Amino acid sequence: MDSDERDAQDPRPYGRRTFLALVAGGLTSLWWGKPLWDRLSPTLRPAADLLPPQVRAIVPSGWRIYTVAATMPRFNRRTWRLRIDGLVAQPLELSYEQLLALPRAEQVSDFHCVTGWSVDHVHWAGVRFADLLRAVRPLPQARALTFVSAERPYVDSLTLEEAYLKDAMLAYEMDGKPLPRPHGAPARVVIPEMYGYKNVKWVERIIVANRPLDGYWEVRGYDRDAWVGRSNGHYGNA
Repeated sequence: MDSDERDAQDPRPYGRRTFLALVAGGLTSLWWGKPLWDRLSPTLRPAADLLPPQVRAIVPSGWRIYTVAATMPRFNRRTWRLRIDGLVAQPLELSYEQLLALPRAEQVSDFHCVTGWSVDHVHWAGVRFADLLRAVRPLPQARALTFVSAERPYVDSLTLEEAYLKDAMLAYEMDGKPLPRPHGAPARVVIPEMYGYKNVKWVERIIVANRPLDGYWEVRGYDRDAWVGRSNGHYGNA
């Protein structure tokens, strides 16, 4: 049974204090693959067991899965819609099929989490933000995009300049397959120049705004512009 199937019935208390207790004990990343776990001090294991199963998910490819809600959102292909609104001439709702019909872009890029781990050579496919926004026609005062996740209360934002970087996209495929649930199905932000907490998963709404806002981790002290190698964050939404 994988982590996102276990979490709904998990009764254990957990939270930021539990995480910080583990960090104080010397654990700097929320990934417990077997080689590392076998080397952990037994004194850390009881504290680790207080964390929700979705945080402790182990993915063989090396990804560490983080969530901020009790369960991961579920994707229903028939009913899912992506809403794009805000400072636009024509608000829009896209079905999954309509999203797939937009100009397709592909790239291979590395993914970096602010905790210090990376996954190299990830093959993404999706839509460039310029193509995604063409139909809604952002107004002249538009300066930023706010991404609303189905994982409440996760939000984050990019400036339009950041969103229009040549390798930024709204991705719907990873490594040749539709995004799996732990990686943000059906659509997630990919911006390789920034740490994972800016790569919002489970995107269901994009708000075109006149300025970027402080997202879920920024209001907790993380950098708004989370450039790889130049951010003060500690952990994020991988």
